[in-house]
Amino acid sequence: MEEVPHDCPGVGSAQAGRGASCQGCPNQGLCASGAGAAPDPAIEEIKEKMKTVKHKILVLSGKGGVGKSTFSAHLAHGLAEDENTQVALLDIDICGPSIPKIMGLEGEQVHQSGSGWSPVFLEDNLGVMSVGFLLSSPDDAVIWRGPKKNGMIKQFLRDVDWGEVDYLIVDTPPGTSDEHLSAVQYLAAAHIDGAVIITTPQEVSLQDVRKEISFCHKVKLPVIGVVENMSGFICPKCQKETQIFPPTTGGAEVMCHDLKVPLLGKVPLDPRIGKSCDKGQSFLVEAPDSPATLAYRSIIQRIQEFCSLHQPKGENLVGS
Repeated sequence: MEEVPHDCPGVGSAQAGRGASCQGCPNQGLCASGAGAAPDPAIEEIKEKMKTVKHKILVLSGKGGVGKSTFSAHLAHGLAEDENTQVALLDIDICGPSIPKIMGLEGEQVHQSGSGWSPVFLEDNLGVMSVGFLLSSPDDAVIWRGPKKNGMIKQFLRDVDWGEVDYLIVDTPPGTSDEHLSAVQYLAAAHIDGAVIITTPQEVSLQDVRKEISFCHKVKLPVIGVVENMSGFICPKCQKETQIFPPTTGGAEVMCHDLKVPLLGKVPLDPRIGKSCDKGQSFLVEAPDSPATLAYRSIIQRIQEFCSLHQPKGENLVGS
């Protein structure tokens, strides 16, 4: 996974795609489109499409396997429990789309209408889109270079008929590469509320999350906060907590304090989370009294509060 150069000027800089550090970066052409070159017309098209989407949240992680897609799915489930809240979940992990499996939607097809691609609806107020719906088999490999990935993300944002949506959750792959730059650039004009960053307690994960936070600062993407997944294991019988992944450097709590970013909460390990995902069911419903469910609900509430406080005025509001 190729990452943003250490001295990347950022996609919002006048030197984006033009600076010395940009030479050889696979995203140079994409960044340059916003730095004096002819802008991609899709940016304005996506801005227009996103006028009916109130809040846009990116879910990021520096490290793979930390539970980012699981969190994205349960953020969508939790928000959609309010039947008056319209939720959309967009999976832009092009090479490893796991959202169809986690949401219980494997085998579903995307349909074309006069107004664009129709999302696959899990509930009347929860629509999902993923490249996984476009594959003939869930075992098919997607072997694409950056430009084709960027084109797919552009198509998802511009051509999917989301309708009026309160929350668009964008599940991204690990790292700080093509997919992340594409999502940030294409959505920048439409206002992104911010990013939720997922980690686990051990330093091997935290060191990549620090890079993810640095990426957010460079591209001027607000950080809503950090979620520490797999944060200890609470025995269901004796309620004793055991640290399966010891936070040798203080875990997300110390990192967030050092970097001055909010810690949204800690989700303990619960084997039923994995089972729920494999069955395509909501863990929040399957295990309503689990400490992990209580942690999820607290985190979801904090994200809602952040979005309410940072709600843009004017054209980007649903029904405005």
